Amino acid sequence: MATAPLDIGDFLETLAPYNSLPGEQLAQLARTISPRRYRSDDYIYHIDEPLDGVHVIVSGDVDITDRNGATVSQLSRRQSFGERGLMRSGNGLASTTAQARSDTETLLIPAPEFRRLIRHSPAFDHYFYYGSRTKNRPTDINSLKVEDLITRKAIACSPDTPVVRAAQIMRDEGISCLGVLQADTQQLVGIITVRDLTNRVLAEGLDPRTAVGLVMTPNPPTLPPNALGADVLRTMMDNNIGHLPIVHYGHFYGIITQTDITRFQAVSSALLIHDISQAKDVDQLVKLTQTLPRLLIQLVAGQQRHEVVTRHITDITDAVTQRLLAMAEARLGPPPVPYLWLACGSQGRQEQTGVSDQDNCVFIDDNVRPDDMPYFAQLARFVCDGLNACGYVYCPGDMMAVNPRWCQPVSVWREYFRTWMTRHAPESHMLASVMFDLRPIGGHLPLYHDLQAETLLAASKNTIFMAHMVANSLKHTPPLGLIRGFSTVRTARNRHQIDLKHNGVIPVTDLGRAYALMGQLTDINTRARLQAAGHAGIISSSGADELIAAYDLIATLRLENQVKLIRAGEKPDNFLTPADLPEFERNHLRDAFVVVRTMQSAIGHGRRVPV
Repeated sequence: MATAPLDIGDFLETLAPYNSLPGEQLAQLARTISPRRYRSDDYIYHIDEPLDGVHVIVSGDVDITDRNGATVSQLSRRQSFGERGLMRSGNGLASTTAQARSDTETLLIPAPEFRRLIRHSPAFDHYFYYGSRTKNRPTDINSLKVEDLITRKAIACSPDTPVVRAAQIMRDEGISCLGVLQADTQQLVGIITVRDLTNRVLAEGLDPRTAVGLVMTPNPPTLPPNALGADVLRTMMDNNIGHLPIVHYGHFYGIITQTDITRFQAVSSALLIHDISQAKDVDQLVKLTQTLPRLLIQLVAGQQRHEVVTRHITDITDAVTQRLLAMAEARLGPPPVPYLWLACGSQGRQEQTGVSDQDNCVFIDDNVRPDDMPYFAQLARFVCDGLNACGYVYCPGDMMAVNPRWCQPVSVWREYFRTWMTRHAPESHMLASVMFDLRPIGGHLPLYHDLQAETLLAASKNTIFMAHMVANSLKHTPPLGLIRGFSTVRTARNRHQIDLKHNGVIPVTDLGRAYALMGQLTDINTRARLQAAGHAGIISSSGADELIAAYDLIATLRLENQVKLIRAGEKPDNFLTPADLPEFERNHLRDAFVVVRTMQSAIGHGRRVPV
């Protein structure tokens, strides 16, 4: 049992972020800490009680429950609790209830000492305040790390590979250079480029079966992944080279090229949108949207906030949609009556990532005649097919304008919303949830504005409908498990992973939509809805701040994981393996999920989260 300062210091030396403290500061901290012991079922503190400090578990297990008695987490050795209450709005009141599940010993860090460490130790601030890792830190290419600039997985061959085979690999992979690795040690011994094949093989008339090792550039200069962009530019200029291998502790990490640098500087959402607006046909749009993974890497590598990244990605989708609408009208002729194309889902909320399907619909002026409807059916088909070709795949639920149900006059849409609010069926609540995220993309804007205001007013006054919408918002829950902190997917394909979309961002999206309906808030974007809900008093300011910080962390990790997959040459998805995260990020992610579950519990019980 840790009863003496020396024992406490030894224990803390094995635990982040305490192990980041210099020896004397760690000893000083240890002198302020007091051991606490609790029997099974003892309460350590209750919600809304003043906190003495932060607890670190030495042995035993602790249940963390919310205001309604629901268990949101179970903690064990080396985990801490109480920090949220000390850090939220500075009030120092417990945000949950903590109860020993078995005989438990903790180390109590006094509140003044904890706050002093937060103020004076960047490691503590970064560790305990998960919102700090999502702060915007824009950077240029000179200050970015090499690992953020590489957009392709490492591809290599052995020295005895025939040059014809090396050329085939480069052709098939669409690259201009290969690393050459010694077969037995996998150490980098050289590189082979397209220029080498031209100058040293073709120009010299060598046999295509010549070994790569005879014509490669041996022992090229290298850099580690944590080198900066400025180091890349300087090394390339100093050595007059355009291909630079990256090596990490002897392991071949990849190759960065002058083309990578040029693309990184050239690819921007503004430039891409301009090119999209000038595209002549769908094939050209397809080629332009194929650069989106590279743009996503650039934006995330530049440490842009997640809402900035998703806004840029969505702006491009909007531009593609608008260009397809223009192409459709050029092919079909002017529309017989005004219409409005709207997006819902992630595009409607301006929250698209590297993997998105399409969700859209069409509002048509009520003066439309039956003979006019085939025009809009053809327009919808052209646009939806074009979006699919560009990578925005067809919606699995058929929530698209190509479905006649979602391509209708405004009067029909008005009746849709009226029916959803009065006929309380599961489908009605699901459809209402999707359609309350509508955002106009192209066409006659007035067709939607009156309907939006009418619908928000009617929804806020219909208490039965609101109750069902709140219940619908609780169907997706954070992946919190009672063992090891996370409840992972059990299917063979994604075993031991968590779904950062359906169990991460969507629970917050659903909460934001419910808050917007309660307060007749016109915001569509989730983060904007949470901010507006806090300002309007739908939730407390502290509740809004905590939920926004939790959402920021979840959404940021989702984007970073997608970029990681793209760099590995895989298709991006929404599944993350918690075990792959550093311990402090796992703890922050778990804390973020606890916040979301707490807010779900509050809205489910009709409570306003207190200040």
